[in-house]
Amino acid sequence: MTRTGTTQAHLRRALRREVPSTVGLLADEHDFTAMRRYRTFAFDDHTTYLRQVEALLRSLATQGGHTTVALFDPEEYAAWCAETALDPDHPTSRSRFTAHLAATGAHVTYTGQPLSTLLPELVDTAVRHATWEYATTVLATAGDCATCGKDIGKAAFERAARLLARLLDAAGPGTHHLVCSVQAADDQLLAVLLAHGTPHPPAVEDAAAAEFTAVLAAGIALGAPGGVVLRTSDPGNRDRLHGWRLTAGNLAPLTEAEVFAAYCTDARTGEPLSPEPGVDHLAGFPLTPDPDDDWSSHH
Repeated sequence: MTRTGTTQAHLRRALRREVPSTVGLLADEHDFTAMRRYRTFAFDDHTTYLRQVEALLRSLATQGGHTTVALFDPEEYAAWCAETALDPDHPTSRSRFTAHLAATGAHVTYTGQPLSTLLPELVDTAVRHATWEYATTVLATAGDCATCGKDIGKAAFERAARLLARLLDAAGPGTHHLVCSVQAADDQLLAVLLAHGTPHPPAVEDAAAAEFTAVLAAGIALGAPGGVVLRTSDPGNRDRLHGWRLTAGNLAPLTEAEVFAAYCTDARTGEPLSPEPGVDHLAGFPLTPDPDDDWSSHH
């Protein structure tokens, strides 16, 4: 009988290692405070909560299973409970929402990293996830061009992909760090791409390149203010900064003074900042003409 019990316990442990776990995490004090309005939420302070979450993650890791951590957003949770007619003040509802996040939300894999490492990674993943959803929604709902009848979102994405390819082709050798920013409604969309100078730019199927292309395409489709900054690092040489302004579906080169001003001005206060040593601020280089150069006349 003892042997049977031991065998059954062993089988349960073996099975447990094959069941994935998801932990919903309240990343900051503001979100934690919002959850305290629920009577069944057991924690009183965020520091203790984070300590207990980290202990839980370590415990799950010792069981050998796969654990992911998802960002738990109280506002999204309340809206989801209203849509699904669930009581938000119930542990089962929080559990079901966490399972929903595992399938649809932003999450990262727990590999034993401390929360001081995991939290920024999770927040960055969530921002990228939200940016991707916003940009792709813009493209999917842009409609058809009144002049030529083309799908504006599809055409904008294709144009953005060509712009990225031409930009990287002209950038040449080195490691390239690109940032695309687009002012859309009340939000600023940001996308970052790291690429290496090779004969062939990264394909848009690559996740980071697809995100970058989608944000650039959203700016093109909306006709929104935006720009691209390129920083190139090459061993033995000073870093080079170039910039472009997004206008009429094209990337127009910024002047050297405009690039310097953009990098050496505090965006919040407008005060000048000291230039970063070892970096040259250069004008954006012109891109080869796009075969589809009639965007502004058709859209």
